[in-house]
Amino acid sequence: MAEQNLDAKTSGVAQTSSTAPANSVAHVSSTKQASSAAQTINAVNTGLMDLAAALVAKFPDAITSNIALGELTITVTTQTLRAVCQALIQPPFDFTMLIDLCGVDYLHYGVAEWQTADATGTGFSRGVEPEAMPLYSQQQPPHSQSHLRSQSHLCSQPHLRSQSHLRSQSHLRSQPHLRFAVVYHLLSIQHNQRIRLHCGLPSELPRVDTVTDIWQSADWYEREAFDLFGILFAGHPDLRRILTDYGFIGHPFRKDFPLIGEVEMRYDAAEQRIVYEPVGIEPRTLVPKVIR
Repeated sequence: MAEQNLDAKTSGVAQTSSTAPANSVAHVSSTKQASSAAQTINAVNTGLMDLAAALVAKFPDAITSNIALGELTITVTTQTLRAVCQALIQPPFDFTMLIDLCGVDYLHYGVAEWQTADATGTGFSRGVEPEAMPLYSQQQPPHSQSHLRSQSHLCSQPHLRSQSHLRSQSHLRSQPHLRFAVVYHLLSIQHNQRIRLHCGLPSELPRVDTVTDIWQSADWYEREAFDLFGILFAGHPDLRRILTDYGFIGHPFRKDFPLIGEVEMRYDAAEQRIVYEPVGIEPRTLVPKVIR
């Protein structure tokens, strides 16, 4: 019996001694992985800051830059969009691929009608008054061009090239007089870098120059933005609807477009064709009901 207990203690000590090195090796491995990930993130941020500084130096009075969540966003105006795009596709930037192009409507941006933080104890309900004022308002005057200027001295002072210095002012993305925006996502395969261009457009006649002659992939993307948001692209070779039906009225991704639509269609057996009629759905506010 004593021999069995001795053998059990000996095996337990052996297992403990064999497990300890394994745990230490796993801890060292996870530490190395975390350190490697941190170095990669720092290298990416450094590369983006250098890229932002180079663009600001090339267009000191035309763009602003913002680095957030490891991504670089360049804000441009409609007057400087094509010049910036033509520079980005050429060396040393080499953004030869347009990954995506989309439209944005800031009409209700910043407006909340639903309780969220206090909904745990009370349940969800819809507010009568909005909790926040919209950031877009046609009555407010536009910002001056001085707000679009960035600090060009960053390129000559590397120690100032930090996120705080390259971060643009937050109101540039939702300027009160710029309801719409066109966003371009670019990729540089040679440098393994990505960049986002943000170009604000007014509510009345949102119009910007086409980039189809710079990136051919922008063709259908611009048609989609025109179809869904009503954004016009000057110089587009074939600017027509691409998703909605022939004769569709309005632009369905605009925030003021009714969720139920304007018309409904059905098949008329007597006429043997599809007919369009006014929507028969009665609009109503969806308020969750609590049965007690």
